[in-house]
Amino acid sequence: MSDHQSILITGAGGLVGPLLATRLLRDPRYSSYTIYLTDLAPPIVPSGPDIINPSRAIPLQGDITSPSFVSSLISEAQKDGAKLAAVFIFHGIMSAGSEANFELSLKVNVDSVRLLLDEIRLRTAPPGTRVIYSSSQAVYGQPLPAVVTDDVMPTPQSTYGAHKLMMETYINDLHRKGFIEGFVVRFPTISVRPGKPTAAASSFLSGIIREPLAGKECVVPIEDRSFKSYLSSPSTIAENLVRVLEMDSDKLPEHRRSVNFPGISVSVQELLDALEKYGGKEKLGLVREVRDEGLEKVLRSWPMDFDTSRAVGELGLMVDERVEGLVGEYVESLKRGE
Repeated sequence: MSDHQSILITGAGGLVGPLLATRLLRDPRYSSYTIYLTDLAPPIVPSGPDIINPSRAIPLQGDITSPSFVSSLISEAQKDGAKLAAVFIFHGIMSAGSEANFELSLKVNVDSVRLLLDEIRLRTAPPGTRVIYSSSQAVYGQPLPAVVTDDVMPTPQSTYGAHKLMMETYINDLHRKGFIEGFVVRFPTISVRPGKPTAAASSFLSGIIREPLAGKECVVPIEDRSFKSYLSSPSTIAENLVRVLEMDSDKLPEHRRSVNFPGISVSVQELLDALEKYGGKEKLGLVREVRDEGLEKVLRSWPMDFDTSRAVGELGLMVDERVEGLVGEYVESLKRGE
């Protein structure tokens, strides 16, 4: 067995995969690891002067719903006897897209994830590869307390949440059986996301800042400025993923492998206030509030706030301090040309 190790990141054409890859490629502790990046679209390969040995980032474009492609991914990651140290599962159809197309969500969010997990299970030795699966606050449904604790039972009210919870349960059992070293990380809504709007019900929670700052209109699908969402910045998500990668596995029970990533509860009005602070009052004119009953139903089924005492106090995860920090991070990234 070679001393060389590898990490596989799926969904690497999106936001979180490249963020994490950049974080790992800048870290001297991972300078000997090969980072494999895969997606249906061309994976985004990090670049820049602070990347340590950029040739270690290897893109592998393909269809992760294909058994032959998934098999080739694991073969590549184990090439020349390399140890597959970790797999980050970020690919998927997002919330609104899943609600609109059940069959596609089942194929991508359930079948392809199980296909990948089974390939890992059958081709790695106990205690298995560390698998970090990105889930979502969408696994919860109403009625919910004002602040959700780890003891609140997930009862999803959307196809996306239901399919995420199905895979959470499967990962719990694979870990309990010793086939993998599993972690489930439930993301808050990531804001402010760069790039274009996504097929997520929560897309406007980035668009309300990103689009007006670019001189474009954003449509908010809910006519309630007191409505709150649970948010985290991209940089905090990336840092917390590395902390889970390095976390002692025994910090979680063997059959309950989920961690609610910490975030902050932010209202639509607070986002508008931050937009005015960073962009000027005229930018508010580019925000149009038009109720979409279907999206509103999904949005109101999600939690508005979480108890972060365990995630931060016991598990050592980071949390953003306030909405101005989320927006300020995005504005600074624009200044850097990112």
